[in-house]
Amino acid sequence: MSELPSLPVTFRPGLTRVILLTAGVAIFATISGVALLLEQLGPGEKLSFVVTGALIFWVLAQLARVKVVADESGVTVVNIAGKRRLEWAEIIQVNLRPGDPWVFLNLSDGTSLPALGIQPGIAKRRAIADATALRALAEAHASHDPEQHQG
Repeated sequence: MSELPSLPVTFRPGLTRVILLTAGVAIFATISGVALLLEQLGPGEKLSFVVTGALIFWVLAQLARVKVVADESGVTVVNIAGKRRLEWAEIIQVNLRPGDPWVFLNLSDGTSLPALGIQPGIAKRRAIADATALRALAEAHASHDPEQHQG
């Protein structure tokens, strides 16, 4: 088995994040600039352009915030609409199958949690390496969990 990453470790789609935030800034600047250059628009109309640009930037920033943070006590999954903290013992399996848009965590309660912080879209090799590292961490921590070996 390869060496485990040192904890804490954060997994996130770096290139995707850069693209989303850069696009958000560019869209906001363009829409705001157009609003300021169009002299026939009133103040309320100009403001609506700026607010629309800010809203688009906010949506792209929400898409860019996804990550998976692993530490000694467990994993925090930050997705678009929320954040969930998991103990290592709750993670049964880390899956990234061919064609999956992101990693899925199979949990001890029988559910599956998408972990958008590891996604093979633009950087497939990086996502596979990150998924492999998270899987190795989950397996290592599960085998050291005293509750796992009881009864």
